[in-house]
Amino acid sequence: MQERKKYGKKRCKFCDMKIDFISYKDLETLKLGVSERFKIMPSRLTGTCKKHQEALSKAVKRARAAAFIPYIVDRKNVVESPFDKVRPLHR
Repeated sequence: MQERKKYGKKRCKFCDMKIDFISYKDLETLKLGVSERFKIMPSRLTGTCKKHQEALSKAVKRARAAAFIPYIVDRKNVVESPFDKVRPLHR
């Protein structure tokens, strides 16, 4: 019988970066919790804590409503980095 590998507990990226508020306009931080097809990644895969996972999902939903990121990505034309097609806001 083989021994199971023991993985270390995943750390929350947002806690490590000391981010208190996740803005829906900041696409760089939204990249951390969104898959290549703009789906919200679960916290068990990303390792985010409950507080930041809820803030991330709220920010992604607001960004979708504001048309910063799409609701649906075409299955046939899946690209390496979909954020390359999204233009950032000019401040």
